[in-house]
Amino acid sequence: MSSATPKKSPLFTRLKSSGSESADPDGGEDAADSRDNLFYSINERPVENIQLPFFYKSHTITLLTSTFIPIIYFAFTRNTEESLSDNIWAGVKFIIFLSLVISTLAFPNGPFTRPHPVMWRMVFGISVLYLMALTFILFQNYDTVKSMLNWVFPDLEDFTIDGEKEYGINCSDVSIERVWSHVDVFALGHFFGWTLKAMLIRHYGIAWLISVTWEITEMTFSHLLPNFIECWWDALILDVLICNGAGIWLGMYICRKLEMRKYQWESIKNISSTKGKIKRAVLQFTPESWTSMKWLDPSCTYIRYLAVTQLVIYWQITELNTFFLKHIFEIPPGHPLSIGRLAIIALIVAPSLRQYYVYVVDARCKRVGSQCWVFGAIMFIESIICIRFGLDLFAQTQIKNIAIWIIIQFILSIVFVSLGVWWTKLNSRSQDHSSRKDR
Repeated sequence: MSSATPKKSPLFTRLKSSGSESADPDGGEDAADSRDNLFYSINERPVENIQLPFFYKSHTITLLTSTFIPIIYFAFTRNTEESLSDNIWAGVKFIIFLSLVISTLAFPNGPFTRPHPVMWRMVFGISVLYLMALTFILFQNYDTVKSMLNWVFPDLEDFTIDGEKEYGINCSDVSIERVWSHVDVFALGHFFGWTLKAMLIRHYGIAWLISVTWEITEMTFSHLLPNFIECWWDALILDVLICNGAGIWLGMYICRKLEMRKYQWESIKNISSTKGKIKRAVLQFTPESWTSMKWLDPSCTYIRYLAVTQLVIYWQITELNTFFLKHIFEIPPGHPLSIGRLAIIALIVAPSLRQYYVYVVDARCKRVGSQCWVFGAIMFIESIICIRFGLDLFAQTQIKNIAIWIIIQFILSIVFVSLGVWWTKLNSRSQDHSSRKDR
């Protein structure tokens, strides 16, 4: 198994002062080295303080041998005369398997090293495979894509999108029973989804901005997606205030706890008890450290305003792709294909958002990380697929509503960012005032 080289970078640790926006005044080779080290720290972060060298050394020959043993075995033992469909599916599965093996050798591990860099290299490999699959689908016709989906998931043949649950009926009937009937598995999905989103964004203002603008997005596109039609109390109370609000609070609460935690990692070799070794092994799947994200600071430039606005709009587009894809290709919300895509996107977003954050807040970082670039490509290809295969649906688009939606997104983003900057200035002044009093 290949792993991160234990090479130490002077800028390995994430910036403690994330709001730094000034480039190196000296310029020259030192500035170039600083930029390269910073990019290296978010694109292929090295592992420091290696406790078990065996798991971080290259085992390329062992990996090559263990990879081809199952390939050779199944190639000669499978009955290839039974079904063309089974043969194609077996070939596809081993292409995916071999691609993920190659990804552990060739791809960068991104900004994270826990539980092991190999995991994040495989996430990068999955994102590249998904991007290639989307590109292939883009050049097919609708019937071919539906045939492929039905071939992989035969249960999709009997599903029609018209059978989805409707939420915007009899909105005047507001009772405890009616409200409780809307608290389903998707409400829990909202709650836990926003908990995860808050832990990724790590900023109350931006999280609430995305939550509010998403409800506006649902209203804007409700004439295209009937599933977006909701009662006012469902959208405002259940979604924004309860599910989203409680999820954001829990996510930020977890972030605060992780920020206050003292990170001192003891080698598993130095732990004598079995219980202690098991606990240390489990803790390997937790973050090595936790840094708060300072998206906004008193010295924000207009570029930061645009960057946060871009983040909000891209987030909306990614969410919209989820609903348009399942509507156009008629996939149930709880189907393994829908859940699998959400899981893949969540894994890809984690390193992508960290890379985008460093690119936005630190002027020394002149390019986004590789995973962030691939995620951007996935988002755009998904959007193009939705438009290409949903031309009849988008022909009903109310251009006026879309234009108003874009304007509202920009206005709300600027207002929220301005309020965030003002709040940060207010806090910094109060902290300075308190520190002067202490003196």
